[in-house]
Amino acid sequence: MEVNGSQEPLPRRNLSADDESLQPRPSDDGRNNRGGWITFPFLAMAMLGLGVARGGATSNFVVYLVKKYNVPRVDAAQISSIALGCLSLAPVGGAIVADAFFGCYPVVAVAMAFSVLVNTHYSLPAHCTYNFFMIVLVPILPEAMVMFTLTASLPSLRPVACQPGAGPPCEPASTAQMAALYAAVFMLCVSAGGARFNQATLGASQFDAAADRDVLFNWYFVFFYASSVVGSTAIVYVQDNVSWALGYAISGAASLAGLAALLAGTPYYRRPGAQGSPFTALARVAVATARKWKVNLATSEEVLRFYHGRRSADKDGDVSDASSLAGPSDSFSFLNRAALITDGDVAPVDGSMVRPWRICAVQEVENFKSVVRILPLWTSSIVLSVAFGTQINFTVLQALAMDRALGRFTVPAGSMSVVILMSIVISLVLLDRALLPLWRRLTGGRRTPTPLQRIGAGHVVAVLSLAASASVERHRMATVRAHGEEGRHPSWVSPLSAMWLVVPLALAGAGEALYFPGGVTLYYEEFPPSLKNTSTGMVAVVIALGFYLSTALVGVVRRTTAWLPNNMNASRLENLYWLLTVMAAVNFVYYLLCAKLYKYQNVGR
Repeated sequence: MEVNGSQEPLPRRNLSADDESLQPRPSDDGRNNRGGWITFPFLAMAMLGLGVARGGATSNFVVYLVKKYNVPRVDAAQISSIALGCLSLAPVGGAIVADAFFGCYPVVAVAMAFSVLVNTHYSLPAHCTYNFFMIVLVPILPEAMVMFTLTASLPSLRPVACQPGAGPPCEPASTAQMAALYAAVFMLCVSAGGARFNQATLGASQFDAAADRDVLFNWYFVFFYASSVVGSTAIVYVQDNVSWALGYAISGAASLAGLAALLAGTPYYRRPGAQGSPFTALARVAVATARKWKVNLATSEEVLRFYHGRRSADKDGDVSDASSLAGPSDSFSFLNRAALITDGDVAPVDGSMVRPWRICAVQEVENFKSVVRILPLWTSSIVLSVAFGTQINFTVLQALAMDRALGRFTVPAGSMSVVILMSIVISLVLLDRALLPLWRRLTGGRRTPTPLQRIGAGHVVAVLSLAASASVERHRMATVRAHGEEGRHPSWVSPLSAMWLVVPLALAGAGEALYFPGGVTLYYEEFPPSLKNTSTGMVAVVIALGFYLSTALVGVVRRTTAWLPNNMNASRLENLYWLLTVMAAVNFVYYLLCAKLYKYQNVGR
């Protein structure tokens, strides 16, 4: 699908590196022995460790709420959406901290160390937890970790177990019990916030060639989702059949292995430092533009004086002489006011800023424009993320009401999401090894799909996935009606195999394999250098918004329709899926419009 036909051919990008890209390149600071593919094994182990830990901690959360906290099923899906939204949004805070204060490497290392402490602490038996906490962890961990430990260890923080529909109504969790659970989830968000997308940025900073960075981004998603498969299958099985404590101990061990690998590669990393808060410069552009709104830009170019930064002494501080420097671009020309020099903005001696909230450098204005240009494309992914978030959680509820037998093995409902993860991994490999070579042969050269084309293809596959989910749910409810169980027993399980859910989940994974790597590549390449860490977090923001808005959408549907009762055997979930399908299809038209109007600034150059 061609959404921008004016692009130059891109370099070949695949999951292998060519010989030239493996050669060390000299850098300005002389650190030519740092960075490159020698860092990849260490970063890969760190990615694997984080993915296993996160998958083991979150995949079974809906089931945990339903079976251990007696939460109604639709409510559990909404709580899970909020929790997953927090887990997705937290890395954005970590990216901002890395950009503004410490750089990527320290933030990733500290976050992974904190994850080890969280998971290890979480898995300790109750009598050991208290002693270990009091002797070792109190001096270095915040008090909120107490709630995380107690939630996992003390039965008094969970309601009495019961079977829905088999007796008296189940006792709901108390406010204090739910507060303890939410505190635990909050601490998990904090521990995960610094590592996820900063790992991608740290990996990308090891390479000079755009093709190598694209390979890194592909492998980042392969390792992250492949490790999440382990967390969503093996660890979920242990949680369901052995103990929750052992499951989280395995997650802690994975975090520890990842941290050890990350630290072992320290001598080889490039570690770009912090560049100061990028948002201060963006805010200054907005404020300066507003303060100069009445300044006339229609004057001839000969008398317009734009600020390019402090000039050296041998230039006599002549900041107004811009004849040898390019002025701001014509796009979003109203923002050029922020760089226009007016009386009193700069010092006449050395050209330094006198009023920094009234004058900005041309480059700062162009950085602001690059963010503004990409925002429409970014907003076009919100509806898609809402659909993904809703689909993931309600698929677990569908699985609980279907036959999950696979031979002699019963598939845990929380493990159904592993289909999405496996589909992502398989799709990424197929994309690189089969589809991209085929694309190059069909186009008669080495050209590969642009990021916008990959994102657009992901939109199409997502629409098909939602339609498939609606069809499977329609089939499930048909079996419920055929057995006369509609609206009767909430715990009745349809004889329809839960393996039918594999089709929509596999399509959802294929869509994500196209959409998310394409999005990360687009944001990383198109954002200004000061926002590289934050750029990879743009995907996290849209995922978080998707989960939050999914919760809001489900709430509106429950208040205005009878589609989603707590009894899945009386639901009209099919209608919700069709609603999401229509929303995603209309949103795809909006995306095509945004993609057609967007002009690449860096991709392909």
